[in-house]
Amino acid sequence: MSDEPIKTDMIIVGAGPVGLFAVFEAGLLGLKCHLIDNLDRPGGQCTELYPEKPIYDIPARPKVTGQQLVDDLMEQISPFDAQFHLSQQAESLTQLDCGDWIMETTAGVELQAPIIVVAAGAGSFVPKKPPYKDIDLYEENSIDYAVHKMEKYRDKELIIVGGGDSALDWVMALQPIAKKITLVHRREGFRAAPDSVSQVKQMVADDKIDFVIGNVKELIGEDGVLNSVGIDPIDGGRIHVNCDYLMPFVGLKISLGPIAHWGLNLNKKHIMVDHETFATDVDGIYAIGDVCSYPGKIKLILTGFYEAAVMCHSSFKYAFPDRKMATGYTTTNTAIQERLGV
Repeated sequence: MSDEPIKTDMIIVGAGPVGLFAVFEAGLLGLKCHLIDNLDRPGGQCTELYPEKPIYDIPARPKVTGQQLVDDLMEQISPFDAQFHLSQQAESLTQLDCGDWIMETTAGVELQAPIIVVAAGAGSFVPKKPPYKDIDLYEENSIDYAVHKMEKYRDKELIIVGGGDSALDWVMALQPIAKKITLVHRREGFRAAPDSVSQVKQMVADDKIDFVIGNVKELIGEDGVLNSVGIDPIDGGRIHVNCDYLMPFVGLKISLGPIAHWGLNLNKKHIMVDHETFATDVDGIYAIGDVCSYPGKIKLILTGFYEAAVMCHSSFKYAFPDRKMATGYTTTNTAIQERLGV
């Protein structure tokens, strides 16, 4: 750890789409940002959970995948030289006499800024790990809890475990390219969108995928690479299914982590904010995106984009009352255009 903290204007906890757009809005106002995220890349849930799943409600984008949206946001913020601190959590938070905040991450990075923005989405999340014997032996090579590149699974034999939206979505997305897909769920019914359930049931009826009602009980392989999986159907016995990749989609564990201990006004793991400024009840700390709550809140990415814009203007006035704020349109304001490099 360095002797002096890294000074910046705004520290953003969470590098999902809303956190990334906050960098853009802050950059237009001349504010520098550092971002902290417990994932190993920017993008949040869009990158981790549905990088190749289409999103249909982003303004002016009839259809865009989660990863495309993140890639475009990264390009959009490129003029502002945001600094990322990935694979670490925001941990301790203390306030200096001057009003600035000192934030330390779990990797020992110390940052100082007058503005803290919590854009942590639903919080820090990790996939639920099923209690399979020896699962740790195969995680590096043969077990995936998320899909990052579909091409990885071309002509492979896959076993997908789960009965929710994530499991069924990936069954439908991967079936055209995989050699074989076996869907395993502990019961016949699914907890997913009715249209997805209908499509998957039709795929089973058409012999496009195999469906086993039962539980995974045995992982078989060598040197950390799976060869097959033993499954116990509910009607008894054990079957062994060839397997290149086992993909358990059995839910996520979500927690605010250290944020829950920062003294903010929480309501069921959501941070209550003033909807006119997106300020919390602690001066200098703001919250935007799915993590924040207020009357009339709608949980959409586009709502988070709006919240980011309003938050940046209100936090600028709070932290830098003596500075002139560049306002207006990107099409006409020359100061904003200079910051954008256009």
